Amino acid sequence: MNPDFAPIVENAIAAIRVSSVKQGTDGDSPEAQKEQIERFAQVHNITIKKFFIFLESASKEEQPMQEAIDYCKSPKNDIQLFIIKSIDRFTRGGSYSYDFLKMQLEKYGVKLIDIYGIISSQKINTLEHLGVAFDWSVYSPTKKAEILEAERAKDEMRDIMSRMIGAEIRYARMGYWVRKAPFGYVNEKIETPNGKRCILRPHPQESEWIIKMFELRCRGTLNDHEIIDEINKLGYVSRVELRRNPKDRTQILNQKGGRKLYLKCFWRYIQNPIYAGINPEKWNKDGPVKTKFEGLVPVDMFNRANKGKVIISEEDGVIKIYKRQPPDYLVKKGVHNPDYPYKRYVMCPYCEKPLYGSASRGRWGKYFPAYHCSKQGHHFRVPKKKFEDTIYNFVKNINISQKYIDELVKTVGDEWERRQKETNRDQSTFDEKIQTLRTQAKLSVDKIKYLTSEIAIKYIEQDIVKIEGEIGELLADKEKTKEAQPTDMRIVMTYIKYFLEHLENLLLADSNSITRAQYFGVLFDIAPTFDEINGGTPDFAQCIKLNEVFVRSQGQLAAELGFEPRITTSKEWCPTIRRLGKILFANLGFYSSVVLIITKF
Repeated sequence: MNPDFAPIVENAIAAIRVSSVKQGTDGDSPEAQKEQIERFAQVHNITIKKFFIFLESASKEEQPMQEAIDYCKSPKNDIQLFIIKSIDRFTRGGSYSYDFLKMQLEKYGVKLIDIYGIISSQKINTLEHLGVAFDWSVYSPTKKAEILEAERAKDEMRDIMSRMIGAEIRYARMGYWVRKAPFGYVNEKIETPNGKRCILRPHPQESEWIIKMFELRCRGTLNDHEIIDEINKLGYVSRVELRRNPKDRTQILNQKGGRKLYLKCFWRYIQNPIYAGINPEKWNKDGPVKTKFEGLVPVDMFNRANKGKVIISEEDGVIKIYKRQPPDYLVKKGVHNPDYPYKRYVMCPYCEKPLYGSASRGRWGKYFPAYHCSKQGHHFRVPKKKFEDTIYNFVKNINISQKYIDELVKTVGDEWERRQKETNRDQSTFDEKIQTLRTQAKLSVDKIKYLTSEIAIKYIEQDIVKIEGEIGELLADKEKTKEAQPTDMRIVMTYIKYFLEHLENLLLADSNSITRAQYFGVLFDIAPTFDEINGGTPDFAQCIKLNEVFVRSQGQLAAELGFEPRITTSKEWCPTIRRLGKILFANLGFYSSVVLIITKF
């Protein structure tokens, strides 16, 4: 054959796309598209350098074909043709997306062709007879047909999705199931008056775990953590799902699932109405519907297991799901104002209600902050500085009775000794765990001698490496425990006695105003009024609701007798002395080990 008349061989890439991962993994259309494109290339003497396979929808804003187009842009790849089966395999984004993608190819001299012949590379110049050409005079005679085909592909996608999603919404409202089966169930298609529809059936193993969760919750003898332990002992593991590469859906990156039950997952199961046969599907515009299949547990068991947090009820044939409102302290914000921290710890002397705090603006624009109350027709207002000075003077005249100081010091010493014994026991526990792990490692090494399988040897070696890692962590923790110096109790006792003798430094020296107010509130069993703490009104001295732990500077108890806190052990101390201990040791923060010693306060 004369080489001057040899056919020109052009390099091309081929792009294959299917709309879903299921089509690609089930082998529906990718192989068929590939065979058609290969046959087309062979007939037209085209060399296909690379195939691109996309298993995703082309109706999204980010078009999957962009990756293949970027490959064509590189001159080193030497691509002249871009082959597709048809325009609807290229894009379903309509004429705009089609034009945008095709123009990128034309810019780099790459021709887009389809095996059906709708796309043509022919160009016509309307001024060719004059020997000139303009951008507007050169056009493709098939451009209109291409645009119409691109719009038809978009319309077809809309029609398909409308039929499918519309049917799913209708059947979901009728009580059938239209999604992936939740944990504990499997999907099953049955014959119904509405055709072959999908319902949920109990999973042979997972359903037993779900039912057991509800039974143990209703029984009330175990807390949630204990229930989780029981379910895990029964062999619970979550479903394993594969994670695929979003750019290449045939490639499996890793998998998720296969985990033991944990607290948040347990709560999701307990609060899901589908386990009671109620579908809270968002497509149900009239609210939850009763499904065409039985739930794993009855509705009353579901309600008892949720303990009022989620309640399913049926009112006049309509299913309602009620959720408990959050507590007020989570809803009402801004109660604690750092500018007026004492407004909830000192009450109004007239109505004995919490005070307000705000700053009024004077004639010359100056602001005057004050605590005030104007409820029920009375008027009370005290400037902020005077108010806080009153609190300081009051605290300065408060002492802790010697009886409780002695008990506090004694308890600190006893607790310190107990913690020292625990530290010694922890050292012994570390040694026992390390010795057990070393024994396991030695046994694993002995097993290797008798094995011939490379796979078995590989897994045993991995176990040995894991054991060695655990031993290393235990040794590091043991060294940290050794390095931690025991608390110098003489210094601790010195600070304790100082703070107890200078209570104003303990309660009012914190830089956080909210914390100072909270510390002040510890002094009282019942929040006092301003007149009760005002040093200028001694007649109120016997009415102050001080806890009897504290005494006035004159040595008198500032509260009525009759309640004597038990002091035989630290667990039996009154709440006030426990809270005082927390304040005391929070202020000894630079001796961090002290905070660990006093935990029973």
